Amino acid sequence: KALKDRGAKEVYLYITDGVLSGEAVKKIKNSVIKNLVITDTIDNMNRTKGAKNIEVLSISSLMGEAIKRISNSTSVSDLFK
Repeated sequence: KALKDRGAKEVYLYITDGVLSGEAVKKIKNSVIKNLVITDTIDNMNRTKGAKNIEVLSISSLMGEAIKRISNSTSVSDLFK
């Protein structure tokens, strides 16, 4: 709300590890947040069902590839080029 009060037209949030405990989802659903994007590093799928302004992105393939590269002593930084 503070961002909108100060002139923001829309509010987008991007969070790596979304800890959505307690009433968090309800508050987000009823907020001015246009879109909240979180990764699936914490399982929030059941909590976020029905929340049209919360998007969960899977990073499982990225994590799997990073683990494989670490295990094979190859570059992990190449994943982010």
